[in-house]
Amino acid sequence: MNAPKTPCIGICSTTSLGDSVCRGCKRYSFEVINWNSYDEQQKVAVLKRLEKLICQILENKFTIFCEATLESELKRTNVPFNVELSPYCWLHNLFKKNKNRIADLRAYGVTARVDHATVPLNELLAQIDSELQLLSEAHLDRYFKIPT
Repeated sequence: MNAPKTPCIGICSTTSLGDSVCRGCKRYSFEVINWNSYDEQQKVAVLKRLEKLICQILENKFTIFCEATLESELKRTNVPFNVELSPYCWLHNLFKKNKNRIADLRAYGVTARVDHATVPLNELLAQIDSELQLLSEAHLDRYFKIPT
């Protein structure tokens, strides 16, 4: 991995709302605050954790049948993404930045898996966001909170 880029996608709720887990990139508030002081190993650890959580949820709901199309559309619509992470992380960024502009997932090289194909996209994305938030908060509580 080259010098790790911030996973920030410009939707930060840790600084604007005081959330402990960012609703945009899913980093913890202390990671957002300290990102620029982290060394490469610390940044990679954060990125890999986010990648695992995102992939765990999105791979069960979507199939990316054409990564090149997804990449092209992300560039065309100015959605930030890290080519060194899974395309499912790219897809997560697309959903966070442009969910209201997606008329047809196939135009992005993506389809919903059969068991999720009949769920309206906005409902599916709300479910995904909720699942990611819960997983991120559970991870934060498990590994970073000091017991009282």
